[in-house]
Amino acid sequence: MAKDNVIVRVKNLTKVYDNNKVVKGISFEVKRGEIFGILGPNGAGKTTTLEMLEALRPIDDGEAILDGVNVAKDPYKVKALIGVQPQSPAFIEKLKLTEIIQQFAAAYGEKVDAHKFLDDVDLEGKASSYPENLSGGQRQRLSIAAALVHGPKVFFLDEPTTGLDPQARRNLWSLIEDVRRKGVTVIMTTHYMDEAELLCDRIAIMDNGKIVAMDSPQNLIKGLLKRGFKKKQIVEQANLEDVFIDLTGKELRD
Repeated sequence: MAKDNVIVRVKNLTKVYDNNKVVKGISFEVKRGEIFGILGPNGAGKTTTLEMLEALRPIDDGEAILDGVNVAKDPYKVKALIGVQPQSPAFIEKLKLTEIIQQFAAAYGEKVDAHKFLDDVDLEGKASSYPENLSGGQRQRLSIAAALVHGPKVFFLDEPTTGLDPQARRNLWSLIEDVRRKGVTVIMTTHYMDEAELLCDRIAIMDNGKIVAMDSPQNLIKGLLKRGFKKKQIVEQANLEDVFIDLTGKELRD
């Protein structure tokens, strides 16, 4: 992997709580412009890993380098390089959406066209609304817009589609792909395997604080089949979610 093509380098990253290692010396690299997924069961260490890379939790051992910046040594510089969409985004409820975008931009010393950012995430029609009047999918889209106001190089998403209906979920997939097309590297966690298979160029599977496999979704599936895995296979051109979308429409229910 060419050095100039790598934007995130993680080496022996470790996190300890009460003498218990929850992230156990993991190492990986993320290419520029890649969508990189971190998968694993609850308690595997996914969110803790993201929070260390985001400079939200101290790194107990090992090293994380983001676009040449050491996360532990220069956390404030790292925070200026990244955008973060948390699992449960929270906003000041009595600010209009345009004011929220402007507030986030001001925090980075930026002035932006709030309406353009809202239009990019299909929220221009809600520009004068308050967060308390948004649906779950709309709040997630607002969170994405707010996280991108300063032009970050790396965008972190932690289980972005949890609890969303099929239309909102598919719309968010399109937004994530749009973010990548703008040249932003995406690192995400998800519990939805179909989501990871569709979106991610490569994934790291974590279990019990360790990375147990890392490759493209297609190569991981091929590797499983080569090891002799078999299951009853029925090839269909559509699934139940496709039926649901066809019957109820692709448009968002805002």
